[in-house]
Amino acid sequence: TSAKEKMSAEWHNFGNTGSEQHYSPLESVNTLNVKQLALDWYYDLPAENSMTAPVMAEGKLFITTGHSYIRALNATTGKLLWEFDSGTRERSGDLLRFGYGAKGISYWKGRIYLVTHDGIVMALNAETGEKVWQQRTLEEGGSRYINGPPRVFDGKLIIGHGGGDTGPNRGYVDCFDAETGE
Repeated sequence: TSAKEKMSAEWHNFGNTGSEQHYSPLESVNTLNVKQLALDWYYDLPAENSMTAPVMAEGKLFITTGHSYIRALNATTGKLLWEFDSGTRERSGDLLRFGYGAKGISYWKGRIYLVTHDGIVMALNAETGEKVWQQRTLEEGGSRYINGPPRVFDGKLIIGHGGGDTGPNRGYVDCFDAETGE
């Protein structure tokens, strides 16, 4: 594997890049050798209602299931490194009826970013899973909810929301400093 491929092997956001091409430039797997691929490891997940596209960085595979329950696995061995439960299920109440489950995560500069269904934005330390900061992006008890993954561009964390289908909610986007949460 070349140095270029090692760099390209990481997948930091939903859709890989900010343009969401869902494309990997890796060349080590191709039409000539794809038949040689075999299962290297697996990790059994508990039966939950959803799983989003994984994110890969720092030699770790990050997955989020259910209501923003995140697991970090060693990307080479599949060994569980840490778990983080965002507490969304306990807080969300009736919002759980609109959409469901995790909406995705993003990686940027040693942090995993998530937005819970009920509008909590969090940054986690990618090495340990410990919460670095947390903010609220939606009013508590309202009918808005998060319906997409967070996106990090140029040090800014961008969050959209849903809820126009539940009432006369006007759309908006929030932007947070990815380092501080401000």
